[in-house]
Amino acid sequence: MVIARSLRALDWLNFFIANVQTSFGPFVASYLAANKWTQGEIGLMLSVGTISAMASQLPAGALVDALRNKKSAAAAAIIAIIVSALLLGASPTFVVVFAAEVLHGFASCMLVPAMAAISLALVSRADLGNRLGRNARWASIGSALTAALMGVFGEYLSLRSVFFLTAALALPALVALNMIHHEMAPIVPRMKKAAAKAGASIAEAVSVAGERPESLRDLVRDPRLLTFAACVVLFHLSNAAMLNLAAGEVTAHMGDNVQLVIAACIIVPQFIVAGLSPWVGQQAQNWGRRPVLILGFSALPLRALLFAAASSASSPHLLVPVQMLDGISAAVFGVMLPLIAADVAGGKGRYNLCIGFFGLAAGVGATLSTAIAGFVADKFGVNTSFFGLAAAGALAVALVWLAMPAPRCRLTKPPSIRK
Repeated sequence: MVIARSLRALDWLNFFIANVQTSFGPFVASYLAANKWTQGEIGLMLSVGTISAMASQLPAGALVDALRNKKSAAAAAIIAIIVSALLLGASPTFVVVFAAEVLHGFASCMLVPAMAAISLALVSRADLGNRLGRNARWASIGSALTAALMGVFGEYLSLRSVFFLTAALALPALVALNMIHHEMAPIVPRMKKAAAKAGASIAEAVSVAGERPESLRDLVRDPRLLTFAACVVLFHLSNAAMLNLAAGEVTAHMGDNVQLVIAACIIVPQFIVAGLSPWVGQQAQNWGRRPVLILGFSALPLRALLFAAASSASSPHLLVPVQMLDGISAAVFGVMLPLIAADVAGGKGRYNLCIGFFGLAAGVGATLSTAIAGFVADKFGVNTSFFGLAAAGALAVALVWLAMPAPRCRLTKPPSIRK
């Protein structure tokens, strides 16, 4: 009963966390532009947020690993995001926005691994894929609905109201977090406790379960970590700039309803993620990791080539169906990143640091993507840039196919402590 209630609360926590995170991004850029910031100043401030997030990935993951109560980490991150939103709503001045971006960058990097750790603490490793798929479904529903709601607030009230709405939506997230059972102990400590009750030694319990404490050196030398980190860099190198380039083409070739097309490009994939994520989690357990990764990564080069075709045809409305492919990639990536982190470091005391390492790889890939794609588009044309993004996506697929191991989780309780 307690676990069932905690899992339902985790559904709503994912929903409201997605609500809270939606305002940070395009809404910040629009808000600053409306307050007479130049494009260069806006770009600089968004870069501050990106750099802050990249710098925080590993420290935040290590901090969550060190905290026994993962709920405390999640609560602190949510409160920090509330403060960040209130700062943005209070004043669009440079110092205030700078502080808000830095605070949000660190808080987000703590929140992601904390949520994954709570999920891992509530379900077995064998059920983690299904749970992560469910998390992604609720988060996508929250993102889609909140994007529409914030659009209405920004249009009919003010852009400032979007950030006050963000702070308000964080309150039910804290309520949902509080409803999750408080004992969020990692897998190995739980197994030690169970071993003690059953009269088995700790070493026997850990050995039978296949879990052992792991040093940081062991973690960074794990070929699975390094291979998937390279895949993550290539994924974001291909993916991050695609919608930005497409949005620029829409703005250049379409006079009316530009914002509606861009909004549809953001919202439609979220519903695909919501529908597809549970299936992704299930198939990751049934098929193994590699086939699911290949499916999601293969959508990247196809999407880039279709964007190039739509650009050449000067058909902005085609961007929405093409962008549906982003839902496939996002569903696979969102579920598989924490799941592969669990394969690599789950139960070994480094799970959240591993997620932070993958998050850092994602930040590197995204930063390179926007910078390189923009330069190529300026010098050689948008289509050439799309072809380059397609090549990066194809390389990501090849790396998954040739080098990525495909572990399947079949964790069971050790016989010596099984009830």
